[in-house]
Amino acid sequence: MNEFDFLEEQGVAEGLIQAAADYRKEYGVSEEAKHRLMKPSLPFYGKETLEMGMAAILEGENLLLAGPKATGKNVLAENLAFIFGRPVYNVSFHVNTNSGDLIGTDTFEDNQVKLRKGSIYQCAQEGGFGILDEINMAKNDAVSVLHATLDYRRSIDVPGYDKIDLHPAARFIGTMNYGYAGTKELNEALVSRFLVIDMPAQNEETLGFIFHRMFPDAKKEAVEQFIGVFMDLQQKSMNSEISTKPLDLRGLLAAMKIVRTGLSPWQAVRMGIVNKTFDVFEKEIVEDVVRTRIPLSWTWEDVYGR
Repeated sequence: MNEFDFLEEQGVAEGLIQAAADYRKEYGVSEEAKHRLMKPSLPFYGKETLEMGMAAILEGENLLLAGPKATGKNVLAENLAFIFGRPVYNVSFHVNTNSGDLIGTDTFEDNQVKLRKGSIYQCAQEGGFGILDEINMAKNDAVSVLHATLDYRRSIDVPGYDKIDLHPAARFIGTMNYGYAGTKELNEALVSRFLVIDMPAQNEETLGFIFHRMFPDAKKEAVEQFIGVFMDLQQKSMNSEISTKPLDLRGLLAAMKIVRTGLSPWQAVRMGIVNKTFDVFEKEIVEDVVRTRIPLSWTWEDVYGR
């Protein structure tokens, strides 16, 4: 299998796949940044979404991935960085993130003041993909730094030092959840600097692709039940019967993994899903959902046995 097989398997346009391969050849990665190259733990499934993201990046645009929890925003961002062979620079925004964290701050080294480069500065220099996680939690001070970086100027002014131009391969991918505590509406000036993908909710087809690629040795019937757990919880979350805390795809996949050690599927799913909520009444609802899909009597053989 080649590195683009998951794209070919989904029928992503051949022209886009070839253009991504050409992009890799055109823009190399320095030795200093090679440790930031990464292979995603999950493949992203969604032909239309992948094609939109790839087309935007090929034309020099930045992306904003918006949607509720468990729609694969970070997974898509990591997959795009992998597809285009770029080093990844993660920035997790929170209320204390400021411009110095992004660009850099003064530090005293070798008896002189030097700039300790921030993640955005490094990303701009190395032609990386900057993943701006929860960008709608950023303070105005931090967001203002991004304006010249994200628009046609493609540059960063470093106060007290100089202006640097972005490497031609550099791109920025923002992610944002709806309605999380501490989030706010993004201002129009910032949104206008992105192309926006509204991430679709997971469905049985997308989950089937992920589970079967990650667990090809698992029994089909067991995989269907694990997928059913997620779909049932997603529906209850959409109906406001439970919060999004138990709606954790990474947790469910981790549960599938640890069943391989011999742990019972019920105990594994408790660790991966049920125990993610600390509300007693919500936990009861989640347990009921899991029990209808994953019987207490199941052993690892019911999931992986021949």
